Amino acid sequence: MKIIIAGGSGFIGQKLTELLKEDHEIIILTRKGERSAGKIKYVKWLEEGSLPEKEIGKADAVINLAGVSINDGRWTQHHQKQIYESRMTATEELLRMVEALSEKPSVFINASAIGIYPPSRHTVYTEKSTEVADNFLGHTVYDWESKAARMMEHGIRTVFMRFGVVLGNEGGALPLIALPYRLFMGGTVGSGEQWVSWIHVTDVVRAICFAIENHQISGPVNVTAPNPKVMKDFGRTIGAVLHRPHWFPVPAFLMKVVLGKKSSLVLEGQHVIPKVLMEEGFEFKFTTLESALGDLFQ
Repeated sequence: MKIIIAGGSGFIGQKLTELLKEDHEIIILTRKGERSAGKIKYVKWLEEGSLPEKEIGKADAVINLAGVSINDGRWTQHHQKQIYESRMTATEELLRMVEALSEKPSVFINASAIGIYPPSRHTVYTEKSTEVADNFLGHTVYDWESKAARMMEHGIRTVFMRFGVVLGNEGGALPLIALPYRLFMGGTVGSGEQWVSWIHVTDVVRAICFAIENHQISGPVNVTAPNPKVMKDFGRTIGAVLHRPHWFPVPAFLMKVVLGKKSSLVLEGQHVIPKVLMEEGFEFKFTTLESALGDLFQ
């Protein structure tokens, strides 16, 4: 297969490229001047005058991971605008590219997030849940999915991969969450009752491949492990795996002072179940937080 990846140089994109390049031809859309090598070809996009579709010719699958990371920087009004607009711009350009292709891809995989669901301690969300959070992340994800859904107008199977808290050493939230424990200062963040619907980055990229290969999958797909944890248990597990104490509580007001609006990422959460992946027979490599952290911290 020829697979196009937008955002291929990011945290998840790099892991995905490593997995796919063994069996597929990969085209990574980039603003940088990387040199193509082997089965990986870099094509310029989102630059004045760039027409990547002319170099692509045709593609079997398109994966959209592009966008400014929500984990980087403080959520100032300017940064929130960058997060939002980067996703809208990239998706709009992919729509233009696909419209220009004489032969359309069979599947479009669009990154998304469980942040579309409202924070709740009691509600359990599946892909059939229709509630949308009335906050920055909720509005961003809703608009992002709505724009990406226009791919279906071309008869393209479209999947919205709603990522949970992705655990990995090279990016995501884990390095920041684990740092206090490494310094012997770890403890419960906020109330500790907020849900953390986590997933190992290896299972994220495997789930993307699974969605490409299984033609019956379309629409929202929750990309989380089947066993979420509340924050106090999440922290205790980090401490246990790292052989560090879990004793230094971090009050909510302090997180708000340090992180501003971005503190909602750790102070609020959703209890999310990956019902579609489970029903379709996806086999998680890491079903427990202990196994995931054991792999990452070894």
